[in-house]
Amino acid sequence: MGLLDGKIGLVFGVANDRSYATSIAEAVIKHGGTCAFSHLPGEKNERRTRKAVEGLGITDACLVSCDAGKDEDLESAFAAYAARYPRLDFVVHSIAFADREWLAPGKFAMTPRASYLSAIDISAYTLVAMARYARPMMTASGGGSIIAMSYYGAEKVVPGYNVMGVAKAALECSARYLAAELGENNIRVNTISGGPLRTLASSAVGGIDSMLEHTPMRAPLRRNIEGHEVGNTAVYLLSELSSGVTGENVYVDCGVNTIGI
Repeated sequence: MGLLDGKIGLVFGVANDRSYATSIAEAVIKHGGTCAFSHLPGEKNERRTRKAVEGLGITDACLVSCDAGKDEDLESAFAAYAARYPRLDFVVHSIAFADREWLAPGKFAMTPRASYLSAIDISAYTLVAMARYARPMMTASGGGSIIAMSYYGAEKVVPGYNVMGVAKAALECSARYLAAELGENNIRVNTISGGPLRTLASSAVGGIDSMLEHTPMRAPLRRNIEGHEVGNTAVYLLSELSSGVTGENVYVDCGVNTIGI
């Protein structure tokens, strides 16, 4: 019997087979859950997401087009999900964006206003918007669980992470406020602070190579994190095993966050 048997949800952020969202979906499916997926608009993006999803053994996946920066797209994505599935038990928010030109050491102070606001919008505000659209369906299902992906750069300065760190800080804070407000509907909201992983998104961060190089030297476990470890933690947060956990930020970073120097 799986921890997520009978649970159905929507996963945002599967860009390819190395995405954290892909690892989360793989773990959810392994434990009996069913996933629908979003993809960025356009045939190329749909093909890329479909290829990653098919790699998980899903041949009839529900894929919905969604530019999370547009409220009308988010509304349509949740409507398309509702047209196919009778309930919504979980939402996985694993999307982020910042102009890569400003994701390099020494460039934070030069971040233009538009780039700063765009990073906050896509990386943090979208969680609030998703929660708004998910709330009615989750409430009708008796509750649910929403999780989002963060990183330690939200708390401490990580060279090159820059405005993305500010956006992730906003994401974590937004999750806490959502947890407080949605708790009356038995909806839990948590974030996972995963260690650096070489993905399509992380490749835009100028300091990613340094992060991956230094983590094994500082981490108590003396290695970098693996995607499936974040996936396993996601299963815990999406399942009844974490029924009393909300508003939390769970570290899955081989212990890096515990080390002072």
